[in-house]
Amino acid sequence: QVQLVESGGGLVQAGGSLRLSCAASGRSFSTRAMGWFRQAPGKERELVATISWSGSVTYYADSVKGRFTVSRDGAKSTGYLEMNSLKPEGTAVYYCSLGQSTSRLRNGQFDYWGQGTQVTVSS
Repeated sequence: QVQLVESGGGLVQAGGSLRLSCAASGRSFSTRAMGWFRQAPGKERELVATISWSGSVTYYADSVKGRFTVSRDGAKSTGYLEMNSLKPEGTAVYYCSLGQSTSRLRNGQFDYWGQGTQVTVSS
């Protein structure tokens, strides 16, 4: 029913910035909460940020708070993750997802997810 495609990943030096995009098909995008997750090799998947369907409520992991900003554009059916002051430990595949609520996304419960985009932070 819904397809998600992440883009914007790549190689960046420590301290640099990247803006990830998550393009969603279908009108259901505007009615669902969105979450960003990342997974590094040999590491457990971890939550990065979530945003409510209205965009008014956001959540950030302690590891990225103050450096990352999550947003969404309902008119374009696209979500964004602005990543600043990137650190080598931020190297991972980043995934966007849609769920019924931000609380469910924080619990790892989602309805759709994308293919992911690789982010590599060099030192």
